Amino acid sequence: MKVWIVSVLRRSFSASQTNLEDFVSEVVYRSEVRIERVKGPVRRAYLPAESEPVIFGVHGAVAEHYRVSSAIAEPRATTLDYIVAAAVG
Repeated sequence: MKVWIVSVLRRSFSASQTNLEDFVSEVVYRSEVRIERVKGPVRRAYLPAESEPVIFGVHGAVAEHYRVSSAIAEPRATTLDYIVAAAVG
């Protein structure tokens, strides 16, 4: 199991600040995500504000590239699919 913690910082800046030490950062959000490997490429992700885990896997060309047969794992959205959806949405 892996636990990832990512913080989002708010930076304060004014034109009169010239030193790196003058920049102030404060944590405005911290995301804690737990990832469990299920089998083969299948992962279960526990995300903030979700009551059920999100299941990641492989499908189509990605499954072919990694030579994952449907006997090992049924087709699931990849982490890349979620990243694209988040970036576009």
